[in-house]
Amino acid sequence: MELDPKRLLVLHAVSQAAGITAAARLLGHTPSAVSQQLQRLEREAGTALFDRTGGRLELTEAGRLLAEGGRRVGEALAEAAEQLGGLDTRASGPVRIGISAWGLREIAVPAVRLLQENHPELQPIVVEADQLDGLRALRDSTLDLLVLSDDRTTAVALPPGVQARAMSEDEYRLVVPAGWPVPVEARELDGRPWIVGPAHSASGRACTRFLSLHGIEPEVRHQARQPSAVQALVAGGLGAAVLPAFVAARLPGAVVTAIPVPGRYLVRMLLRGGPGGPPPAVRAAGLAIRQAALDATEQYAATGLAPREPVVSARLLDPSEG
Repeated sequence: MELDPKRLLVLHAVSQAAGITAAARLLGHTPSAVSQQLQRLEREAGTALFDRTGGRLELTEAGRLLAEGGRRVGEALAEAAEQLGGLDTRASGPVRIGISAWGLREIAVPAVRLLQENHPELQPIVVEADQLDGLRALRDSTLDLLVLSDDRTTAVALPPGVQARAMSEDEYRLVVPAGWPVPVEARELDGRPWIVGPAHSASGRACTRFLSLHGIEPEVRHQARQPSAVQALVAGGLGAAVLPAFVAARLPGAVVTAIPVPGRYLVRMLLRGGPGGPPPAVRAAGLAIRQAALDATEQYAATGLAPREPVVSARLLDPSEG
């Protein structure tokens, strides 16, 4: 049995886009061309890949198996393209990078400087974007790349046509204002005020999980989105908070407790691209973002504030891959 890998990529696109028409838009083909590729793949496989008896187009077990093979083919192509992207001096034109306010100084600015040095024909455009706005912009193709704070346990689903790279992973920490008695057990914080992030944010999800796990009902829930806002509220003695370890360690006016917090904080890079991977400009921007994140983590580790270093690796598994 000989299977055309290009047709496996088409099948994977159909499974991800949940339909032939949507996959055709993603691939830049007509729906009829996509249908023809799928029919040829079925003939090559010698078995049905779709269950056409219902109202919806559903993959058979064989179809799911081959779609997974298409995903692996796409990842292998993307990895090879990413490696070549570092050598590609032809990356040019605008590339729109979305990132929230916390990453502007430590990641976006150094990444733009790297791109200006290594790819002078490329025009990086930085857009401040939180999770909701960034994901919407990716769906609308008004962003090419998004740096996203996420929670591994409850990671957000990827929009169609978007690939994800996990850049770094860290623990969560429970912090309390310096003027508070340092709690030994979580139940000591029941009925006290808390500072929580928005429900969709990584820290907000982690905090909700922690409160639910220990049956804690806060006296009041102050809400803050940015680390600077959390810092002001904690320093003012207004409440306890669950934060990524690298933020907690650098928070003045706060005490990091020894109470364990379940889950892992994750920084993901989401890139728009076809089955063969993102175009050269987006690949180049992604490599610069990854290098800037690595440099920022090394600087954090050098301060001695981290009880253990965050995990930063090009091979860190993204939730979409597991």
